[in-house]
Amino acid sequence: MSLASRIGLRRQPGWPATLSSRRDPVVVLRPLRRSDVDAWRDTRRRNAAWLVRWDATAPPGSPSRPVSFRALVRRLSASARAGTTLPWAIEVDGRFVGQVTVNNIVRGSAQFASVGYWLDQDVAGRGVMPRAVAMAVDHCFTVVGLHRIEVAIRPENSNSLRVVEKLDLHEVGYAPAYLHIDGEWRDHRLYAVTREDVAPRGLLHRLEHGPSATA
Repeated sequence: MSLASRIGLRRQPGWPATLSSRRDPVVVLRPLRRSDVDAWRDTRRRNAAWLVRWDATAPPGSPSRPVSFRALVRRLSASARAGTTLPWAIEVDGRFVGQVTVNNIVRGSAQFASVGYWLDQDVAGRGVMPRAVAMAVDHCFTVVGLHRIEVAIRPENSNSLRVVEKLDLHEVGYAPAYLHIDGEWRDHRLYAVTREDVAPRGLLHRLEHGPSATA
């Protein structure tokens, strides 16, 4: 077996991982899997109008994104094995309701990643997504060994902006034409959090108990 093959089979720090919260509603993050296909398709179909404005798209002339859910899972699973992605499904009370994905993991002197997410409108407004993102960030800091997590949000996306506001993340910049979203290059506001910002108890504890409860 080649060195590359052996590296590809090696378990990455902190993956696979299943995370859960204790408060109601019970939120669980677990690896996205091929058996989610029916629930994923149903959720995306019901929420098409709710999600389309915020979905990433392929710029003209670039390779197309996966056209099937199984292809998406294969790509994300390969990235997880390579240590560059953590692709979680979100469950609320045992039901599939969306995704949180830690993308673009950079090691070396950076120890950095970004987080993207989407949620079923049926459970919006219940505090699910702030809790899910907080759980993912804490796992990245405490188990995966990352130092900084970034979230990029379109200025028009009020729902996503409420997530970072509830998490009390710092706005660190503005990126013109940052990502290709809904068919065009879109500007994004950039938010970030470091391990020191939420030490020693973590982002979920700060979310549940207030910023003064971190220390």
